[in-house]
Amino acid sequence: MSDPVRVGLFVTCLVDLFRPSVGFAAVKLLEACGCTVEVPRAQTCCGQPAYNSGDRADAKSIARQVIAAFAGYDYVVVPSGSCAGMLRKHYPALFADDPVTGEAARQLAAKTYELIAFLADIMYFAGNGARYDGVATYHDACSGLRELGVKEQPRRLLAQVAGLRLAEMTSPEICCGFGGTFCVKYPDISDRMASDKAADIEASGADMLLAGDMGCLLNMAGKLSRRGSAVRVRHVAEVLAGMTETPPIGAARKA
Repeated sequence: MSDPVRVGLFVTCLVDLFRPSVGFAAVKLLEACGCTVEVPRAQTCCGQPAYNSGDRADAKSIARQVIAAFAGYDYVVVPSGSCAGMLRKHYPALFADDPVTGEAARQLAAKTYELIAFLADIMYFAGNGARYDGVATYHDACSGLRELGVKEQPRRLLAQVAGLRLAEMTSPEICCGFGGTFCVKYPDISDRMASDKAADIEASGADMLLAGDMGCLLNMAGKLSRRGSAVRVRHVAEVLAGMTETPPIGAARKA
């Protein structure tokens, strides 16, 4: 009998601070595939905010800590396309002039996967009996789609969820306007993009919006809530894991 696949779960800041249920859903899905899952305590932010703001020194400092924290795992799995893209695509570039750290960054990049792509393409996840009786639409987050090629994998896995019908938006690949620090630097443009996205979501007729990146989900949940929309928002992992008993993202908390 072969040894179980040892996975280091990179939780991400937004999951840790705003939606821990996504992390628990990721663990449930990975363990259903036979993986042994560990969450290194030394992990921090991936360094993306610093990197996107041009602060390469701090980005490198954060990256070194992440590289050290995830050494020794068979795979590093991330429930976020943007953070996975940072580790997989940008860490090697950060250390292109550093032979030692650059090699460690390349090794980390080679074993890093966005969660849904890992389940679909590496572990061949065949479902775990999840059910959702309703209509969902799926937003293709920019980093996952354009940096990692995550497109058909979530749709393939959602087809395994009993009772769920997928209703595509007119433009599922159009940015929601979050873009990390973009929404801070260009709030008016970001707000218009979010408004257009919300209209497309509502026009799909879906009762639930799904995506694989918490930044996008929080942004769209906020815009939908301000519009008075009844569309609920969840991370795709929560539905695949059958964990839809928690309030949707952006739902008002009871006092």
